[in-house]
Amino acid sequence: MPKKLIKRFIPDHQTIKQNKFIALFGTLLHDANLWHLNRRSAAGAFGIGVFFAFWPVPFQMWLSAAVAIPLRVNLPLSVATVWITNPFTMPPIFYGAYLVGAWLLNTPPMAFHFQLSWEWVVQSLETIGPAFLVGCGVCAVFFGLLAYFGLHLVWRCSVAKAWKQRKLSRQQQG
Repeated sequence: MPKKLIKRFIPDHQTIKQNKFIALFGTLLHDANLWHLNRRSAAGAFGIGVFFAFWPVPFQMWLSAAVAIPLRVNLPLSVATVWITNPFTMPPIFYGAYLVGAWLLNTPPMAFHFQLSWEWVVQSLETIGPAFLVGCGVCAVFFGLLAYFGLHLVWRCSVAKAWKQRKLSRQQQG
């Protein structure tokens, strides 16, 4: 079941290979393991994608691909998973990461109002930046590991359930 569900949502390998940023990897993209979908490659790709989704940088897909290629995990799933943080989900996710960082650094959360200016970014890095970056790092590691082990467990349970159903159907036939 996880394999069918994942295949429904990830882009095909031709679409990924045509992306101008991913194309920078050139012949490394010819490794067949990057396109196979099994428990190991899916769990690894999901963990990598979630890990980089919590990084507050504009090139998350490229970073995810750069790690997925040497680890030989499913590249499309790794690249697609970083879109957990998109323009709609980014504010609550990053605010939650800021709260985690403030809690870990034992600093009271500060009120702030977003402004689209370079001065606001520089000022925010000085005031809320440390808590935000610590929170993003901790959340990236925690949720990346949770995604890896969670998908591994779901995949394994799904396979065990399919085996049981197959065994029951064979017993009913024979």
